[in-house]
Amino acid sequence: MNKTLSIIIFISMILVQISFAKDAKKKTPTRFESLSKLTQVIGTVEKYYVDDIKLDEIVNKTLKGLMQELDAHSSFLDKKSSKEMKIQTTGEFGGLGITIGLRKGALTIISPIDDTPAFHAGVKASDIILKINDFSTLNMTLDEAVSLMRGKPKTSLILTIIRKGEVNPLKIKIVRDIIKIKSVFAKKIEDTNLLYLRISSFDNKVVRSLKKEIKNRSNISGLILDLRNNPGGLLSQAIGVSDLFIDKGVIVSQKGRDVLKEEKFYAKKINTITHVPIVVLINTGSASASEIVSGALQDHKRAILIGEQTFGKGSVQAVLPITKDKSESIKITIAKYYLPSGRTIQAKGIIPDVIVYSGKVISEINSEFKIKEADLKKHLKVELDKDNGIKKSKIIPKSKKNISKKEILQDNQLNTAIGILQSLIIINNKGK
Repeated sequence: MNKTLSIIIFISMILVQISFAKDAKKKTPTRFESLSKLTQVIGTVEKYYVDDIKLDEIVNKTLKGLMQELDAHSSFLDKKSSKEMKIQTTGEFGGLGITIGLRKGALTIISPIDDTPAFHAGVKASDIILKINDFSTLNMTLDEAVSLMRGKPKTSLILTIIRKGEVNPLKIKIVRDIIKIKSVFAKKIEDTNLLYLRISSFDNKVVRSLKKEIKNRSNISGLILDLRNNPGGLLSQAIGVSDLFIDKGVIVSQKGRDVLKEEKFYAKKINTITHVPIVVLINTGSASASEIVSGALQDHKRAILIGEQTFGKGSVQAVLPITKDKSESIKITIAKYYLPSGRTIQAKGIIPDVIVYSGKVISEINSEFKIKEADLKKHLKVELDKDNGIKKSKIIPKSKKNISKKEILQDNQLNTAIGILQSLIIINNKGK
C-alpha cells in the first residue's frame, strides 16, 4: 500500500512540474504571437475607431508611442521631423537658441546658448516650459517641442515657464533669429596670469580653437574652463578637449546592450598641451559632452570642479533609417557613457568638488557708495555735467580681451574659481 502511494505521489509531482512548465511557456508569448497581437490592435483601430484614420497614420502613431515609452531621448522621426533634424545638424537655422530635455517628465530648459534670442530674453537653465504659445507641453515629445519653437527669423513666440523662486508662471516673449554659435571664447583675468576659457557647445571646431587660444598665450599659470550652460555636442570633441589636459588613462567608456562589449577612449600624452592647474565651472545647464569633460578631469584629479550639480544626460543616441529612401527614421538610445571611475552620468550628473551658487559676490554693506578721495572730484564733476546738460561721454564697453574686477564681482562662481585656482598655483609652486 505504501509503495503504491509513493508511486502515485511521484507521478503527481511530475504532472505538477509539467503543468508549471506549460504555464511558464504561456507567460512568454512567441515572437509570432506578439506580432499578431500588434497587427490585431492596428486592424481593430482601423476598423472601429470613431474617426477615419488611414493605416499609415495609425502605424506612425504606434511608432511614436513606442519610442516615447522607451526613454526621453528616443523618438520616431517622420518625414517632416527627419528634415528638421538635418537642418539642425547642418548649420544655421531660425530658432530661439535653447537646448531642452525631459526631466522627470517635464519639458525643461537645459541651457540657453550664449548670445542668442533666448539668452537675451532672460531664459535660464532649469526653467520648466509649461506652454509654447497656446500649446501645453504636457505629454509633448522633445521633437514636437523643437518643431514648435523653430520657425522663420523675426517671428516671435511666447514661452510660459515655471522658475524656482517665482510664485507664478512667467511669460517670456522671444523673437526667433538665425542661430550662429561661437563655441569658444578666451579672455585673460585682469591683473593676473590666469586664462579664462568659455566653451558654449561642443561643435567640430572646439579642440582646434582651444589649442590655438592656449598656444597664443604666454606665461599662463592657471586655467578656468567654463562649461556652465553648455548642453553638449560631439563626443569626439569632448574626448579631444579632455585629452588636451590628461596625460594617460581612460577618458570615457561607452556600454550598450551587451555590457561585455565596452568601447573605451584613452588619453595620449602626445596630445597634452599644458599641465597648469585647472578649475572647471559647471551648473545645471551643463550636460552630455560637458559632463564627460568635467567628469574625466575630476576622476583624474586634473581639475577642481566648482558650481552646481550638472543635468545628468549620459546616454548615446543613434539615428537609424526605417524606410528605403531614408526619409523616415528612429532616434534610439544605444548606449550609456561611463566615466574613468566607472560611474555613470545618466540621471545622476556630476557633483562639483566645491558647491557654489550663482549670483553676485557679497560685498561690504554700502560699499558701492564709498568713493575714494582720489575719485571724489571726478565723481562730482560727472554729476555736475549731468545737471548742466553737458553731453555724457560714451560708456566704455566690456573688454573683449580681459575680464575686469567689476565683472568678476557680478559672478560669485567665477570669483570663487579664481580664488581656488590662485591657491592651487601657490601650492604647486611650493612643491617644486
